[in-house]
Amino acid sequence: MKNKILISLLVALALSAVAAFAALPGRGQSQAAGAQQQQAPSSAQDEQAGAAASQTGVKLTASIHERRPAAAVVTGDLSAFAASASKNLSLKYDLTWAFGGKQQRGWYLYASLIGSLLDTNDETGSAGFAAALSRWQRRAGVAPTGILDDETLYRMVSDWQGARIKSRAYPQPSELVTAPPTEFWDPSRPDELRQVRRDAYDAYKRMLAAAVADPSLKLAVTRTGQLAPEEKFLKIVSSFRSREYQEQLRKRQPNAGRAGLAVNSPHFTGCALDLYVGGDPVDTKDANRAIQVQTPVYQWLVRNAGKFGFRPYYYEPWHWEYVGESKAGGVELVGVMK
Repeated sequence: MKNKILISLLVALALSAVAAFAALPGRGQSQAAGAQQQQAPSSAQDEQAGAAASQTGVKLTASIHERRPAAAVVTGDLSAFAASASKNLSLKYDLTWAFGGKQQRGWYLYASLIGSLLDTNDETGSAGFAAALSRWQRRAGVAPTGILDDETLYRMVSDWQGARIKSRAYPQPSELVTAPPTEFWDPSRPDELRQVRRDAYDAYKRMLAAAVADPSLKLAVTRTGQLAPEEKFLKIVSSFRSREYQEQLRKRQPNAGRAGLAVNSPHFTGCALDLYVGGDPVDTKDANRAIQVQTPVYQWLVRNAGKFGFRPYYYEPWHWEYVGESKAGGVELVGVMK
């Protein structure tokens, strides 16, 4: 009898020890966590597991229900672009490339246009920018490295240039309107140099009204909502130019090269407008363009000009070309593009 009692006590003690060991923190959870790492359960599986747990009285551990947060996924994705971001920070100022027979250095002058093209507000030296660039590269058929190298930059330039006016046909006299002197950066400009194709002028006026209404630009305006006489930003520097006048300008700049005044200028159409965006109005020196691309007015144009049918000439921050507007409000390459 004593032996039976002793055996019963030993069995009870053994069972208690096993139960206590199983209840220790961490026991049984590591296997569940390992299974979670191998395959995360679906929502339906979670619900089934929860129902089974409620029936058996077992409390599921937190590790079974863990989900990798969306933010963590993004962070994980961006971490892969850290090296690309570092490279972009260097190439932004050091990339050697050429345009119009002139050697160029870096792409910092085009950062605003690039950000608009990539649809990102991330800093150019960030992993977010590199990730956005990689997505664009994939769509453009370029190796999606997230690095803005010369191949990628040339592809961007090709896209920008491809969206510009193609025809250089003269407009009919009836298609031109003479803008008032007050709308020009130089109000003494003669009548024949203040002509604009009517549809381009109407689009310019709509765009100007939107800019005037934007308080962030702090433009000086009159009581009637027009640019004040003393305000220079967004006034027209140059519009329609005849071939004869263009040739005279070229003779004044014999060393301008292919990146200078065009032989077959888009200004011939009456749809190209040079707008004042800061600095020296039409000086292509890097130091001057560096000033222009940082002005609030230029950056506003980058974000908004397309809504009114205007496309940029990327090399000249002041130069914008009217290519037409779609009825839906977006930009469509119509009119002189055909």
